[in-house]
Amino acid sequence: MSENLKKLKSELETELDSILEYWSKNTVDNQNDGFIGQIDFNEHEITNSEKGSVLNARILWTFSASYKITKNESHKKLAERAFEFLSEHFYDKQFEGLFWSINSDKTPKDTKNQIYALAFAIYGLSEYYAISKNEKALEIAINLYSKIQDYSYDPINKGYLEAFTRDWKPIEDLRLSEKDANEKKTMNTHLHIIEAYANLYKVWKDKTLQNIMIELLETIEKHFINTETGHLHLFFDENWIEKPDVISFGHDIEAAWLLQQCAEISEDETLIANYKKYAIQIAEATKKGIDSDGGLWYEFDPEKKELIREKHWWPQAEAMIGFYNAYQLTKKEEYLDIVYKIWKFTQKHIIDHENGEWFWGVYEDYSIMKKDKAGFWKCPYHNGRACLELINRIKT
Repeated sequence: MSENLKKLKSELETELDSILEYWSKNTVDNQNDGFIGQIDFNEHEITNSEKGSVLNARILWTFSASYKITKNESHKKLAERAFEFLSEHFYDKQFEGLFWSINSDKTPKDTKNQIYALAFAIYGLSEYYAISKNEKALEIAINLYSKIQDYSYDPINKGYLEAFTRDWKPIEDLRLSEKDANEKKTMNTHLHIIEAYANLYKVWKDKTLQNIMIELLETIEKHFINTETGHLHLFFDENWIEKPDVISFGHDIEAAWLLQQCAEISEDETLIANYKKYAIQIAEATKKGIDSDGGLWYEFDPEKKELIREKHWWPQAEAMIGFYNAYQLTKKEEYLDIVYKIWKFTQKHIIDHENGEWFWGVYEDYSIMKKDKAGFWKCPYHNGRACLELINRIKT
């Protein structure tokens, strides 16, 4: 192994420790239980803030996955804390769904079943089961999977619908966030359903689940991957009529490696071959979003023909995995060089060397985006996973 790769692996191991330390030290909510719902840019805890299920599920996944490498019992304990809090307060025992958010006093706040959130809960619960063999974690994961199949799956057109009321009725507002189109089928949710199902299949070798994964990967291939451009289609109605939107460089490169990984877990040889091909094609297309400083721009608006000139934390993390994966597939040094450049950019502009964790991002002039350090969408999942994936992939 080259000295550069050794150095990269060592630095990522150090950074993983730093990320886990930040979340261990700053986000445990000793007053209201669970984890703090929001820490702002100035490291101020927003007292009694709303707690999001996605944040909790991602903390659960991160500490469970990290424990496999660190073998640090405190990391396992934090995973257990996240599991207990999710199973007791986010999991809706009456309707077997998942509350989108709860109040600081642990009462339900937004009770909709957003399928994206259920997927992340399955992802985190399966990872926790892998390190704990806690049968309750597996049972809840399987229950949530069954509910997605019962209510979200579209048996006529294939794919999955976005959101439902607490009691699984249709809902008007399907959006994950205000910036999203209010459409019934989205790339983002399908990506994270397959990610969740693949993680569940690793610990629960159910043949029906395997077949569902294969069909979902075929659906993604058919509708979401633009094989001409190497970018992703993002929004559709229930009949797969596309609603054109931006090019999301972060989602492109995340999908590049993650879908290949899911195909490999599905054990379908045709899909594995296809998704390896897409992994390289999407990586090539994503190169257009990399600035001369090594950072990956956020989005490109094809209608206005202009970049959204921000560099957010999570696309940098996903790009490191995506381009390293392309390097593994092709052995082309140019992909490895991109990984080094993105990491250098991240070290210089994205990592908060004073307080720990990563900033939300930077603007074109490198001024820092003054958004959450921890919150509904700011979590240890993308950057923690980038460290874990590369540490595991770089063979010493």
